[in-house]
Amino acid sequence: MKAVSYLPWVVYAGFVILVSLWMGQQSHGWLPPQATAESVLIDDLFGFLVTLGTIIFLGVFGVLATAILTSQVSRFDLDDGPPIEGNVTLEIVWTVIPVLLVTWIAATSFNVYNQMSIQGPMEVVHLHHLGMEPAYAATLDETGQPIEDIEVNAKQWVWTFHYPKQNVTSTELHVPVDRRVRLALYSEDVLHGFFVPAFRLKQDILPKRTIDLEFTPILEGKYRLEDSQFSGTYFAAMQADVLVESAATYQDWLKRAAAAKPTPAFNQAYSEYYRGEPDKPVEVGWASVPPAKPPMVNQPTPQGIDKEVPDKKGIEKDMEQGNGE
Repeated sequence: MKAVSYLPWVVYAGFVILVSLWMGQQSHGWLPPQATAESVLIDDLFGFLVTLGTIIFLGVFGVLATAILTSQVSRFDLDDGPPIEGNVTLEIVWTVIPVLLVTWIAATSFNVYNQMSIQGPMEVVHLHHLGMEPAYAATLDETGQPIEDIEVNAKQWVWTFHYPKQNVTSTELHVPVDRRVRLALYSEDVLHGFFVPAFRLKQDILPKRTIDLEFTPILEGKYRLEDSQFSGTYFAAMQADVLVESAATYQDWLKRAAAAKPTPAFNQAYSEYYRGEPDKPVEVGWASVPPAKPPMVNQPTPQGIDKEVPDKKGIEKDMEQGNGE
């Protein structure tokens, strides 16, 4: 009889495990595309946490539902319940299980942390002591190819990316696919945050300090870089395009950018603040730090497009004349 009484719980436990594993697999579809090798590790960790969370949710739900359905009494029963002062076995179980779960989650997370080669505080300390070279100062990745070094500068409210080997500066981050990339993140003013959702990477950038961040892009495409920290009035405009390209496309872009003369880049915050009149900032009703001037960048002419591009006023004038006819 005991075996029969336990059978529903065994069946329900099997149901919980199957549903939880399925939920863990489905969780990958809730996230942006996996654009870096690190994103695969993060998504696997997220799926693991979703699986555990579903097990806990359905387990608690099953116990509550069973208690509600099997422990009912008559509406007019006014007797006291049985005097239960404690259950040592139950108390040990509900203490040990959470401890084991938290330890398991911590160990799994730490393993992912190590696989991503994220820098810890000691590596950051090494940056400020002469004669100490951090482990991530290597110039080759695990495949023997040179690591692509890019300097990232953050200031209110614009991102700029400098490629020191080619002396190219851009407001777009171009990176080669399947190559290790190392960013040297630097903030000129306040706390900023480098965050690309498709990369599953977020790194706070401390003012006046260089912080390295490494990743390996694995999916070609166009993604969006956002400032994850509130850095002032126009922080929502502090975004940039991130382009993961094939090696040939990447080298072609670098070659064309290196040949282009530096020109001022478009800066949305600067444009909104001054509205075309640098000496007369717009009155917003509150104090605001003036946005940085548009940076000088090497903007290559897109392939297949003539260098002579009509100005905006000329286009608007032509449209007005056309409407008048």
